Amino acid sequence: MRHPTLTALRQNDTHRLIPSRHLPAGDSVLTRVADDDEHLKGIFELDGATNERLVAERGHGRGLGTDELLAAVPLAAVVNAAFAHPHPLGARFNGPDRGAWYAAFELPTAQAEVGFHKTVQLAEIGMPDDSVTFDDYLADFSADFHDLRSAHGFKACLSPTSYEMSQTLAADLLENGALGIVYPSVRRDGGTCLACFRPALVGRVRRAKRWRFTWRNGAGPVISRER
Repeated sequence: MRHPTLTALRQNDTHRLIPSRHLPAGDSVLTRVADDDEHLKGIFELDGATNERLVAERGHGRGLGTDELLAAVPLAAVVNAAFAHPHPLGARFNGPDRGAWYAAFELPTAQAEVGFHKTVQLAEIGMPDDSVTFDDYLADFSADFHDLRSAHGFKACLSPTSYEMSQTLAADLLENGALGIVYPSVRRDGGTCLACFRPALVGRVRRAKRWRFTWRNGAGPVISRER
């Protein structure tokens, strides 16, 4: 299969928006469903046995080796989760067995991407109103990525409605040792996105600002900065 050419990518402060936990620091959503401390302990044990990130870190992940995952670095669990919790149908440049770290060069691009997919999700479940916060995680990259920004013959990989060809390309690239793909945003004209295939390349991760996305009567999102 023909591959797009490589680009020496040097990009700092990329943006990845991740849903906030809506809980005090160090708390867990599991405390909401526990009757008492003993019940909570049992729930944590069950969660630990089925949590895909924790399963991958113990060496039983689908398509992820423990040697690929991060350890003993800030926010390692955040990075590992991106690879260990793929969508059941995959995403643009990954299948259902292995995730990727998706990020945008520009904050408005990250917001447009997240806003689009959340809007589709809300429409599918018939939920016209919602309000969700997302935390902006910054990361730096310095590696050779396959570049679709000016490549010819890969239009189908940037389809707004289908991931079939993009997932096929990504699977072939991954099998041949590729590090990731940089590509024009499909949801924001002029924006740039990347899909990093290797956890070790997601550098200097840190949390930045929090943003609230609000949908009303099926319209939105309206995006505002959380204080």
